[in-house]
Amino acid sequence: MKKSKTKAVFLDRDGTLLRERGYLSRPKNFHFYKSVFPALRLLQKNGYKLVIITNQSGIGRGYFSETQLKRVHDALRLSLRKKGVRIDRIYYCPHVPNAGCACRKPRPGMIQKAKRDLNIDLSSSYLIGDQTRDIQLAQNVRVKGILVLTGFGRSARREAAKHSTKVATNLMTAGRWIVADAQRP
Repeated sequence: MKKSKTKAVFLDRDGTLLRERGYLSRPKNFHFYKSVFPALRLLQKNGYKLVIITNQSGIGRGYFSETQLKRVHDALRLSLRKKGVRIDRIYYCPHVPNAGCACRKPRPGMIQKAKRDLNIDLSSSYLIGDQTRDIQLAQNVRVKGILVLTGFGRSARREAAKHSTKVATNLMTAGRWIVADAQRP
């Protein structure tokens, strides 16, 4: 018997979940936006897998190591767990922008891997991010994209309008929209 597919929300990390800090390499330097915890609990409660997808070219540039990034992600998971949120998976691209890899957003590599690993139905999934590349990635993999106006979101509004991408003030607004959208016939 084939396992049924699951729905997911793909989440950009910096500027969407965490305040934008440049090349984040230390756990003590991250700060969540206030709306993150209730928004992620709402999505989780409504059956969505929570998958972080993040470009981390600081590794490829030599600014920090994969070990340092793992420490940041371990601390991030722990902070979220303490607030009742479970992240199902974190995928990252360690490459510099001109590396030509398949995983750097807006290329689909991280989402394709998540789709295989977690048995995700992309047609019932969403992507939330704060940059043009997040909007483009949503288009590339055919998931519904939402631009949040945190981080660099305000500068990506024109791109969002071009692609008829929903724009939300923050993650909670996006989470509510997803839940309402999924309940429409």
